[in-house]
Amino acid sequence: MKQKICFIGLGMMGYPMAALLSKAGYPLWVADADASRTSQFTEAHQAQALTLDASSFPAIDVVITMLPNSDIVEAVLVGTAGGGVLRHLKPGATVIDMSSSEPMRSRRLSETLAAEDVRFIDAPVSGGMKRAIDGTLAIMVGGPKESYEACSGILGVMGKTLFHVGDAGAGHAMKALNNYVSAAGLVAAAEALHVGERFGLDPAVMTDVLNASTGRNNTTENKVKQYMLNGSFNSAFSLQLMAKDLGIAMQLGKDLGFPMQLGDECLDIWSNAAGALDRVADHTEMYRILDREK
Repeated sequence: MKQKICFIGLGMMGYPMAALLSKAGYPLWVADADASRTSQFTEAHQAQALTLDASSFPAIDVVITMLPNSDIVEAVLVGTAGGGVLRHLKPGATVIDMSSSEPMRSRRLSETLAAEDVRFIDAPVSGGMKRAIDGTLAIMVGGPKESYEACSGILGVMGKTLFHVGDAGAGHAMKALNNYVSAAGLVAAAEALHVGERFGLDPAVMTDVLNASTGRNNTTENKVKQYMLNGSFNSAFSLQLMAKDLGIAMQLGKDLGFPMQLGDECLDIWSNAAGALDRVADHTEMYRILDREK
C-alpha cells in the first residue's frame, strides 16, 4: 500500500508538487496557512483538507513540509510548548522538509524528532516552478540512507534527479550553496552583458558566444534570452528568495569558520536589490537593477 502523506505548504512550488503526489495515487491530506489554497487544491485534486490543530490526526506515514523558512517549519512541526504536528505523529513516521531551511537548524530538528521516534530527512529542490509542474526537479537529500530509500518512491514522483548528499541538514546545505553559485553566476553574466553593450556588443550575440565558450553558465543558457533581454522577468523564482538562500549559505560559512569573501559581496548585491524592489519581483530583474545602478 502507498504511504499516507500530509503535504503542508501549497505555495507556488508546493501546490504542483502535491498535485503530482495526488495524481500518482498517494492517499493525501493537505494544509496551508491560506485556507483558500487548501480548498482550491481539494476541489481540483484527490485529497483531503487537514487542520494542523486537529485533535485527531490521520495515521500519516509521511509529512512533507514546503514552507518559507526554518522558523515556520519548526513552528508547524514542534510548535510552542510542543503544540505542533509532532504530537500527532505515530512512532516511525517520517518528516521530509523540502523547504529552503537552515542546515544547522535542520540538524537540531532531526534530533528533536528522533527523540520522539520520528524520522527526518531534508530534501530541498532545484529547478523552479516549471520543473515542479512536470516532476523533473533535482532533489538534494540529507538524512539516514535507509530513511531516504524508504521515501525514494515519493521523491521520485516530484523529482527526476535524486541525490543523497549526507546526514541531516546536508540537503539544505547543498541547496543553499548551489543557489550561491547560481546567484554569483547571474551577477557576473549581467555585468558582462552591460559592459559589452556599452562597448557596442550585441547582448544577444554575446550570449551565443558565452554559451559556446567557457563563460557558459545556467544564467546564459536558461535566463538571459528567455527572461532578461526580452524584459519579461518572469522565471517564477523571486529575488527575495534568492537573497534569503544566499543568507543561509553565508551563515553556513560563518558557522563553519570559513570566510566567503565573494559570497559576502554577492549577498550585499542581492540584499540591496531585494530592498529596492517589490517582494514578488523575479530574481532575473537583477539584470535591470544592475543596469540602473551604473
